[in-house]
Amino acid sequence: MRQAAGASASGNVRTMILAVVRHAQSVENADKYAGFYQNQRPYSGTAAHDISRRVVGLTPLGFRESLWLKDSLAEIVGSAPLVYTSTYRRAIDTAAIAFPHLSKEQCQQSELLDEQHYGDATYMTKSELFATYSDHADERRYRKHLWVPPGGGESLADGVWNRAEKFVILTREQLRSHHNVVAVTHNTTILALRAILERRSIIDMVNEARKEKTPTAGILHYELEEEGAQFQLLGLSIPLPL
Repeated sequence: MRQAAGASASGNVRTMILAVVRHAQSVENADKYAGFYQNQRPYSGTAAHDISRRVVGLTPLGFRESLWLKDSLAEIVGSAPLVYTSTYRRAIDTAAIAFPHLSKEQCQQSELLDEQHYGDATYMTKSELFATYSDHADERRYRKHLWVPPGGGESLADGVWNRAEKFVILTREQLRSHHNVVAVTHNTTILALRAILERRSIIDMVNEARKEKTPTAGILHYELEEEGAQFQLLGLSIPLPL
């Protein structure tokens, strides 16, 4: 693992670390199609979004993954980073287990890191979505990054991207104040963050995610040199089977 922020091996350049973490396994991850994504969905889009945000917690495996994060993140970012989570329970719980000693000032919630808001399509299966909103079918199938979910949802390429961009600006400020930063967030938001941090196309990120998502509790670590403008990806750490 990389050392925490400090002088490099040459002693001349100071590097700061950003760790982007996907929350640990949630009940939704573990029981996706038998539970929250059952067809037909038994609640409205508004109720589904509230359930997603406030109710969905971690599984026993997610708890163990969070304990793994506690040790792994200490090696990457040191003992006192600034931690930001989304406002979703599964991200907040992950951080609370991984950083039990941090104060509210050191561990803050930020809507910038929230999951993509799917509006009335929250927890809809694809078949239910296409039957209910047939005019959305082609865009959802072939241009997922541009798709704006019905009923107040946000697209990946616009709403989520804009939030991610604001978070990267905030992160630069914190890193240049010599604070390592941890962001505990969600798979879709990670796509936007990666595209910005790695200077890659959002389309490439979506295509990669179709083949393989960032694992739950996966840690993407980046460094920013004190005098540099760009982030460099150092690697991806994932928990072994727990």
